Amino acid sequence: MVSRLVLGCGSVGRALVSALADRRGSVLVCCENEHRIETLRSDRVAARRADPTDPETFDGVARPVDIVVVAADDPAVNRAATDLVREHYPDAFVLAYAGKEPSAEVRMEIETLADRTIDGEATVAGDLMERIGEASMRPRRLRRVLRSVDGSLAVVTHDNPDPDAIASALALCEIARTTGREADICYFGDITHQENRALVNVLDVDLRKLEPGDIDDYGGIALVDHSRPGVNDQLPEDTPVDVLIDHHPPRAPVEARFVDLRSDVGATSTLLVEYLRQLGIDVEETVATALLYGIRVDTDDFRREVSTVDFEAAAFLMPYTDESVLERIATPSMSAETLQTMARAISNREVRGSVLVSHIADLHERDALAQSADQLLDIEGVRTTLVYGIIDGTVYCSGRTRGANLDIGETLRDAFDQIGSGGGHADMAGAQIPLGLLGESDEDELTDIVHDLIVERFFAAIEARPSVRSAGPFAEDDGDGSGSARG
Repeated sequence: MVSRLVLGCGSVGRALVSALADRRGSVLVCCENEHRIETLRSDRVAARRADPTDPETFDGVARPVDIVVVAADDPAVNRAATDLVREHYPDAFVLAYAGKEPSAEVRMEIETLADRTIDGEATVAGDLMERIGEASMRPRRLRRVLRSVDGSLAVVTHDNPDPDAIASALALCEIARTTGREADICYFGDITHQENRALVNVLDVDLRKLEPGDIDDYGGIALVDHSRPGVNDQLPEDTPVDVLIDHHPPRAPVEARFVDLRSDVGATSTLLVEYLRQLGIDVEETVATALLYGIRVDTDDFRREVSTVDFEAAAFLMPYTDESVLERIATPSMSAETLQTMARAISNREVRGSVLVSHIADLHERDALAQSADQLLDIEGVRTTLVYGIIDGTVYCSGRTRGANLDIGETLRDAFDQIGSGGGHADMAGAQIPLGLLGESDEDELTDIVHDLIVERFFAAIEARPSVRSAGPFAEDDGDGSGSARG
């Protein structure tokens, strides 16, 4: 619940308190005007008589405080109160009114101390509320949670992390260190995709590969680029999470002390850029280069699910990045084994209308699935691909779609959530299905069983989605993006 403290209640303060009273969260008003205090109390607003410039005023205020509004009419009072607020509530968002006819010096001092300033009485309450919205509070709430962690922080990516996950974890570690907390980038699985390996090697990113039980070494847990422990990571499902930052829409409710889930941006890296900017943290070349590459990869070079915020984040990062390093990361050599794996996926393809399914036998690298799914999408007439393979008793799937009336993330959730887990974006997603006792079958029998399971559930999920039924998922491509239904 958001906690708000209002210091002083002049003309601007009265307008703001009226707007705050109807919002969720608590409000406490402290001012010296006894008549105004009685009026506020009659309106069921918590208020007490106190001097906003007296340090003892803060002794009786419960912590933490998320937002402090300094809103007396006297510029000198507001200047002194804002200074005290910064001392007592360093993580709070501070909105300060400059007061009536402030001098240029006082105005400048208030602007230096506050996060946002109010220039005049004409400012309406709606505008004031906009200035202290959720987006403005997030960075300070994040910093407060990080400071409260008892020990070092494990910033856990999803299994086999991609550039967006690695870059986001790198940035969050930097933010944690500004609060005095040591932090490590942690992951389960392997980093096998050549571009992901290049990112780690060229930028010399330090990551810790976790084994069961290693997480007990940390006093706090953060998840980036995924949102549920035990789903696409190997943490116990009941692991308490301190910080969660992700841009994927969750299938089920998520829990953490601090949660930032925004599916309207193209990359988690974009969200971390916002925190770095709002907290005034200098962005080093390594962090900036990683974040820009994370945004580029997850938005397919700004062609997929990209938002205005992604472009703004990229523009902010550009002056701090090394273009030659980006080029080295983006164009690594591809191993012969990866090429052979992709060739097997092409050879094993099964096409129904515009939907292609393939499998990779003897799979060694999970990232080969994503690369194959991307490449197969370039086949003429194919708009949706699903490629799967088996590693260590688990079936891994990677799906892609382009120019189709299909949300591949929701489709994989519908198909595989009951027997494993699946999800992602509208045009790119993945799934994991543990084999369990099926893994004891002989190789040929297992191949047939898995193929029937994946194909039947995938196509059944496609046919069950109403928007897809109306568009015709198995239509023949006639070259102009339309199609005719096929039985």
